[in-house]
Amino acid sequence: MAANRSEPPSLTVYRLLRRAVIEQALKPGTRLPEDTIGEQFGVSRTVVRQALGKLESEGLVETKRNRGAFVAEPSLEEAQQIFEIRHVLEKEVIKRLAQRISVNGLDALAAHVTQEDRVLGKNGPVSIRLAGEFHILLAEMTGNQVLARYVSELVTRCSLILAVYGRTHSSDCAVDEHRQIIAALADHDAERAMEIMDHHLGAVAGRAELRDEGDDVESVLARYGKELAS
Repeated sequence: MAANRSEPPSLTVYRLLRRAVIEQALKPGTRLPEDTIGEQFGVSRTVVRQALGKLESEGLVETKRNRGAFVAEPSLEEAQQIFEIRHVLEKEVIKRLAQRISVNGLDALAAHVTQEDRVLGKNGPVSIRLAGEFHILLAEMTGNQVLARYVSELVTRCSLILAVYGRTHSSDCAVDEHRQIIAALADHDAERAMEIMDHHLGAVAGRAELRDEGDDVESVLARYGKELAS
C-alpha cells in the first residue's frame, strides 16, 4: 500500500476507504470485513477498526450488532434532511466568500475545475469525487474550520445518497455551474452566486429520487381513477 509515511496507518486506511466510498466503488450496504481490509492494506485489525470508527463517526459506515461494519445506507428521510441542511450551509459559504475571496482562491477553484474537465466523460468515479471536493474546497476557503468540517461530511454523505437513490446523469452541467459560481464570486456578486449554488444543489438533489415510493391507497386509486374521466 502506497502510504504517506508521516501519517498513522489508521489515517491512511481511513483515507483509502473513504475515497472508495465517495467514488461509489464500495456501494451502500457493502460489508467491510476487518480481516479482508487488513490483508489488502497490510495492516492489523486494530488499525482497521480505528479507520472504520472514524468513518462511522462521519456517517459513512454503520456497525451492525454481531454482523460487523457495512457501508452506510441512508434512509429516505435522512437523505432529505442532508440535502436540506446542505443548502443552508453552502449558501452561507458562498455569502462569506463573495465578500472576501482572494485572487489566489479564485485561481485554486479554476485549477480544480480544470481537473474536473480532464476526467469528464472518461472516469465517472473520479468525476464524482472531484465534484464533491469542489464544494469542500469552497468551504475550506471561508477559514471557518467548523463550517468546513460540516460541509465536508454532508458532501461525502451525498455520495452515498446518490449511490442509493441516484439516476444516471451527465456531469457536464455540474462542471459548467461550478464555473458560473467562480465567475459570480470573482464579481463579488453574492446574490447571483447563491442563486447559482441553490440551483446547482437542487439539480444534484434532483438526480436522487428523494420521494417516498410508498403512496397510500387513496393516492394510487386517484391516479388510476383519472382514466374513468377520460
